[in-house]
Amino acid sequence: MQTTFNYKIMNIKPIKTEQDYDKALLRLEAIFDAPINTMEGDEAEILSLLIENYENEFHSIDLPDPIEAIKIRMEDLNFKQKDLVGIIGGKSSVSEVLNKKKRLTIEMVRKLEKFLNISASVLVNPYKLSV
Repeated sequence: MQTTFNYKIMNIKPIKTEQDYDKALLRLEAIFDAPINTMEGDEAEILSLLIENYENEFHSIDLPDPIEAIKIRMEDLNFKQKDLVGIIGGKSSVSEVLNKKKRLTIEMVRKLEKFLNISASVLVNPYKLSV
């Protein structure tokens, strides 16, 4: 019994340069909504993996400063410093943490992660204290 494969060749190459990256992004945009299990759907899936790999290597995004992340989230939720009293500690502790006079503790990170829905991986990043 002989099996015949009917593969169509896709023109996919490794992404090695910014020009390759830009071309891959344009192509992915053009075929993004292609149905699954079609030639273009398979191409979109492979391209997205290649793009992700290139971005992880050359376009990595640093995690934000933990205190800035807290302030941004507070702004999103329309929270004031007083809303963190009891989460971070007393009124003075909240002020000291938000002004980078005092570091976040593990207990604070745990509570902030739940209260503000900020990933602990962001909150445990190192940051400089103000002098």
